[in-house]
Amino acid sequence: MAVHDHPHGHPGFRFPSLRRAGTVPASAAETTAAATATRAYVFAGLRLLTGFVFLWAFLDKTFGFGYATPSSKGWIDGGSPTKGFLSGVAVGPMESTFHAWAGAAWANWLFMLGLLGVGLALIAGIGLRLAAVAGTAMMALMWIAEWPPAKHLPDGSPSMSTNPFADYHLVYAVVLIALAAVGAGATWGLGRAWARLPFVSRNRWLL
Repeated sequence: MAVHDHPHGHPGFRFPSLRRAGTVPASAAETTAAATATRAYVFAGLRLLTGFVFLWAFLDKTFGFGYATPSSKGWIDGGSPTKGFLSGVAVGPMESTFHAWAGAAWANWLFMLGLLGVGLALIAGIGLRLAAVAGTAMMALMWIAEWPPAKHLPDGSPSMSTNPFADYHLVYAVVLIALAAVGAGATWGLGRAWARLPFVSRNRWLL
């Protein structure tokens, strides 16, 4: 079979030149900028929602709004934010320790200040690294208190654990770390202004 060359005509599909008018680089830059902005807004929204979770827990436990904390059982009414939860721990390696801590004044104050501090930091978009450390420590203790690996309680009844490892405390901890890692306070928050303060710029762990 003879193969004939056609030097003057090459029928078929041709890819457009990428050099023409520089349209492709401009489009790529715009797409990257839009993706970056979208990511910033998504993380900012996640930061505000997570902050509200912590701040609402503080307010409900303080004033007894009737959600997780019954009316007249709030902290200002003499109720204990930690007694009910810690005294109810029925499984896990720190069961007796949590029972000893339940209702202690220092435990109440640390727990409530942790909720308030993490909540305000997330809402304002400042001190996210400190909030991540404090919030992760709090979530780790609560994870141990609920002890998801246990299928049954000591009396043989189901523990109601739905996953031996990944529960909502772990999810919250990962979210806090991610928000601090990406600097989520710069969008819809005071993160940029906070970072420019002299004492913060000298102590980057305060970001």
